[in-house]
Order: sequence, then structure tokens, then C-alpha cells
Amino acid sequence: MSSPKKPRIALIGTGGTISSISLTETDYVDYPETGRKLSVEEVITQVPILAEFADLVTIPFKEVGSSAIGPDDWLCLVTIIENTIAADPSIDGLVILHGTATIEETAWFLSLTLVVPQPVVLVGAQRPLNTIGSDAQSNAIAALRVAGDPQSIGRGVMVVLNDEIHHAREVAKGSTYRLHAFNSGAFGPLGVIDPDRVIYSRRSERQEMKTRVAFRVTMETQLPRVDILYASAGMDDTFVKASLAAGAKGIISAGFAPGLQSPIERAALVQASRGGTIVVQSTRVGSGRVSRRLWLTREGWIASDDLTPHKARILLMLALACNGSPEQIQHYFNTY
Repeated sequence: MSSPKKPRIALIGTGGTISSISLTETDYVDYPETGRKLSVEEVITQVPILAEFADLVTIPFKEVGSSAIGPDDWLCLVTIIENTIAADPSIDGLVILHGTATIEETAWFLSLTLVVPQPVVLVGAQRPLNTIGSDAQSNAIAALRVAGDPQSIGRGVMVVLNDEIHHAREVAKGSTYRLHAFNSGAFGPLGVIDPDRVIYSRRSERQEMKTRVAFRVTMETQLPRVDILYASAGMDDTFVKASLAAGAKGIISAGFAPGLQSPIERAALVQASRGGTIVVQSTRVGSGRVSRRLWLTREGWIASDDLTPHKARILLMLALACNGSPEQIQHYFNTY
């Protein structure tokens, strides 16, 4: 009896802990500065068992820590993924090896911009590839299994770590060093990866509402500057002024729950918004919604719903790149 056909998976390397080699087997701390990042081909050489789970198509991109990944890289990844699928429609799914520091931001940007039917799965690790107790190999295998599973089609961009499947919109990193570092807040993961099969328990309602991608981008897309200002007790207007002086077209106010600032900072933000800068009211706490209460409506500010400040920043960048009106931008936040 012949073995089942392996899925054809494009494996994109960006670096991160999952692609890192430490100087010692117990270095879980200093490796970002003292270790080295492997290319995607070198990762497969180090972990040859990956080829048992998929027919791999390797796509080199970068070998950096994810703190070095930013908007220009996101635009490049969109182009690379769409061009890869156009050139080889036989690819069943895509896996992106990525550092955990910004994995949720890259995933969210791709979720808002990609137009491909295949599953796209981002995967990282909390411990370098060669260290004792590393999660790099198991996470990479889990990601390949998810990307190659027919159940994953139509579920959007996902993040896989610690045998859990998370939607790009909902996932958040909640620990610096723990292996179980990622969660989806009140919603919980979309599913799990068990030894025998991939099991989904729910879908993202926001993904179901997104019948088509809202934002089309190219390498030439100009993403405007959007800054995040975190509220603190007694905060003055210094950071608002600095943000405007730097050319910010939008500001995310990561305010006190459920969406407040100190009086001085609020006055500065009001002045900024009346001068044409889009202000989105978010919150610095880790869960819960910001609703568009009467004061926000009167001032023309946007309510972030339950998006974290760094994900609200990405949505606002894309909305401003499309020259969205405040009403249209609020619709995006309500919908996506």
C-alpha cells in the first residue's frame, strides 16, 4: 500500500529564534547577540525530518531577529507569497519561519493584505534550535501539518506555536521566556495539533466576515507613519508634539482602560485631531473593547474595538494608505 502524498509547502525563512543557533546548549538569553541565524536551507539541513512532512519549496528572505522586521518587509512578503503562488499553483500552503517578537504583527498585516487561497502559517520558537528543550523542531513540524491540512483552507493567516493554532487577529505574545507564550485571549485558539491529526474547534467570526481582502498593496505602497503613545499617570504633551513633529499621520492612543488619557495628553490629542491627524483610541490593557462612546464620536476619534495598540497601528496605516475617511476607518475597525 502506497503512503499518502505529501503536501507541497513553500517554506519562507525570515530568521528569528526558530532559525537561531546558540553558542551553548543552555543559552536561552544571549543568543540574539552572540549566536547566528540560519538560512531556510540550513534549517532543513539541521532538521531533516521536516522533509518527511511535506514536499518543501524553500524561499530565502532574511536571517534576522524579528525586531528587525518592519513594514517594508511586510510589503516584500506579500509580493513574494503572491508571486510564488502565481508561479506554482500546485503549492498547498505556506509556512513562514519568524521570530516571536513581532510575529503577531507580521501575521496581522498579511491577514489584511494577502489574496491567496492557500493557508499561510507563521511559526516561531521560544528557544534556539540547538538548545536543550528547544521547541523549534516541534513547532516547525506542527506548522507544516497545519499548512498542509485541507481543513486549513479559508481560515486566513494563522500562527502556530506549542501545538496551538491561533488566528492572526487574535493572537498575542504573553510571556518573555515561557514555551506556552502565545494565547488568543478570551477567544482561545482556533484548534490544536495532536499527534494523530489537526483539530479545529472554531472559526474566527471576523475572518468569516472578510469575504475579500480590504487592502491591496504592492512594493510601491507608501505606508504612512503611525505612532503609538502609551498612557501613564501624569503624562504631558511631550510625546504628542514629538509624534506630530516626526510627521505622523495617525496616532494610536494606548490609553488607560477603557480608553482614557491624562488631561494634558488628551488636550494635545484633541488639538492634533482637529488639525487633521487621525487618532485611534485603544487601551494599554491586554483585553477588552474600546467602544465609540459619545466623546469619541464628537471629536471624530476612532475606537479600536478590541485590537491591541500595535495591531491597531497596522490597520490604521493601511486605512490611511487608502485615503480612508474617518467614517470609513471606523468601519474597518468595526469589521476587521
